[in-house]
Amino acid sequence: MRPEAILHALADPIRAAIFTDIAGATCSRICSAFSSIGERAIPKSSLSQHFKTLREAGLIRSERHGVEMRNTSRCDEVEKRFPGLIAAILTAYARSEQRCQA
Repeated sequence: MRPEAILHALADPIRAAIFTDIAGATCSRICSAFSSIGERAIPKSSLSQHFKTLREAGLIRSERHGVEMRNTSRCDEVEKRFPGLIAAILTAYARSEQRCQA
């Protein structure tokens, strides 16, 4: 888990949206739940790459259950290693989203 990998992973707005959703969820989320972000359809191959990047950055954990991959946040682990980093990134992302919608 390296800060530059986390920053790279969350620099993409689609990955940031996926991670924000997973981090805010009370249970694991399956990959197919993210087949569209907003009104944008995300191709399966692109979605796989986004999840791989988030996994390799140490932001999520993925576990196979039958044919589904269930994803959970590793926010607590990241917070212990880099206090405040995730909160700062997600806050900045939310602010930029609000400006884009205004």
